[in-house]
Amino acid sequence: MSVVPVFDVASAAALPRVVATELREIRARLEKLAEVLAGDPALASRYLLEFQDFDYVIQHADECAMLLERVADGEDARAAVCAIRLDAVQVRIRAALGEE
Repeated sequence: MSVVPVFDVASAAALPRVVATELREIRARLEKLAEVLAGDPALASRYLLEFQDFDYVIQHADECAMLLERVADGEDARAAVCAIRLDAVQVRIRAALGEE
């Protein structure tokens, strides 16, 4: 049986910012990978649509990181969600929170 760590209130409050930092790391690594792959003209032209997915995932990670940072800074969760710039992401999060 594994032991579940106990976090104090300050650590729990820092969690959104810590996760936002992790998302920014994911974003940075995806950007580097996309740059390397796009450096091959044949590959880039052959997989143009897939490269657009890289851009979307990078933007998605960035929007989620900004959402967590806004919440960590004390912004109202509803206002923080409304500030998401990717409509599909905002719609999914609002639906998950019971908002239509």
